[in-house]
Amino acid sequence: MKLNFNIIGQRVKEIRIQNQITQSILAERINVSETYISYIETGKKHASLETLVQISNVLGVTVDRLLNGNQKNDSKQYNSEINLLLQDCSSYERRIIYDIATAVKESLSKYRDLK
Repeated sequence: MKLNFNIIGQRVKEIRIQNQITQSILAERINVSETYISYIETGKKHASLETLVQISNVLGVTVDRLLNGNQKNDSKQYNSEINLLLQDCSSYERRIIYDIATAVKESLSKYRDLK
């Protein structure tokens, strides 16, 4: 199995921005260059496990959160992202998002054979 380093990089960037940490600060805290952080975030460089652990420690998340989306058959794959998405939504907004997701799921099931 090959890791999707684009997904990992996107997660690093999203969480870094949520935590209001610049690439420069993250780079300084794990003792790498700002360019290297940029390359990780764009998937141009493949971070080692050691680097991912250091990044996760600085960002205050688990390595699992950074790797989320790389494992097949993970039924909980997007739960944390969905929870973050809904976190600041009103009840009305949550209901609309739920209705849209339900309609999309029904449509996907209905037209599955057209793939």
